[in-house]
Amino acid sequence: MTRVLVTGGAGFIGTHIVDLLLENGVRVSVLDDLSTGALANLDPRVNLYMGRIQDRELVQEAVGRERPDYVIHQAAQADVQVSLRDPGADAGVNILGAINLLEACRAGGVRKVVYASSAAVYGNPRYLPVDEQHPVAPVSGYGISKYTAERYLMLYSFLHGLEFTALRYANVYGPRQDASGEGGVVAIFCSRLSGGAQPVIYGDGKQTRDFIYVRDVAAANLAALQRGSGQILNISTGIPTSVNELLSALGKVAGSGLQAEYRAERPGDIGHSYLSPLRAIEALNWKPLVPLEEGLKITYAYFSRQSSVVSRR
Repeated sequence: MTRVLVTGGAGFIGTHIVDLLLENGVRVSVLDDLSTGALANLDPRVNLYMGRIQDRELVQEAVGRERPDYVIHQAAQADVQVSLRDPGADAGVNILGAINLLEACRAGGVRKVVYASSAAVYGNPRYLPVDEQHPVAPVSGYGISKYTAERYLMLYSFLHGLEFTALRYANVYGPRQDASGEGGVVAIFCSRLSGGAQPVIYGDGKQTRDFIYVRDVAAANLAALQRGSGQILNISTGIPTSVNELLSALGKVAGSGLQAEYRAERPGDIGHSYLSPLRAIEALNWKPLVPLEEGLKITYAYFSRQSSVVSRR
């Protein structure tokens, strides 16, 4: 039986990856500090190692005991604003944590690492859609740290023969996403609309993003176990949607006429970004299947149920 360790496997994207792996008969273990993840979302069949990716001994223990064939590395500090306020903390998780993991993989005979990177490595796009040949010029500590880990993957492949595929995610959304703090905009909008609160838009709302449903991202990770070795691939839809359009679509799903409160744009935010998925479609024999309207309906229904549970307590 194939064995896979998922770091950050109790988190938003991680749990969807874990669920899909289990559906495909994979033996799964998880390393997660539960800082953003939730035990309630984690399948009880999974062996959980609870702690930080920066904990070298814990990472070595998890890899040593589980002897995974593959590691899917989702654990991260994923908030751009946090990376600007505290770049050291961001680098500690996203760079030093990645090195800890790669060292454990090298020593433990792991065949391949599938790495969750980000569109943030590109910075402000020079052309659209952004493909993998686009210059890398991140405008946040988060983008820098995600790109630095990509370079370490290349180094470990060159020095030690550790295979990798790096997946640069566009804006992932779906059930279980954290709506607190600076979480994904879809989750925040869904949470506020389901609770009858006014949504907030930073900037004029004309900024565009490439929104991809979480199940499609999980499917890309599953495909990358066997395909795309040595490649860096955009995981996206290739379709731009403005924040205003997103809120309008969600308003229709929610049956809400709430208007947004507009605030000043935040440092590190990018005006327009959408990615070309063509290389991933070819390399992984994968494609995004869930249209935005369908994904928003599923996601809003999830947040409505969560809101109902909270209101009954």
